[in-house]
Amino acid sequence: MRRSIEQLTEEILSLPSAARALLAEKIVESLEFDIDPTIQTAWTNEAKRRRDEITSGAVQPIPGDEALAQVRLLLE
Repeated sequence: MRRSIEQLTEEILSLPSAARALLAEKIVESLEFDIDPTIQTAWTNEAKRRRDEITSGAVQPIPGDEALAQVRLLLE
């Protein structure tokens, strides 16, 4: 039986964050983009660097709604 997008989403969101990050990376890699390979490499390296900072504990992530609230305050 095929799972719906909603079922897959629910299952994926229940995974640990490291597993979700790896899955997201693989999904993005599977998409075809007309992007300059140099730019793509730079973004991939940046994403991996940020992932590694979070994994190592060097950086503590904050919830998205909190990050957006901080940005809104800066823009006021």
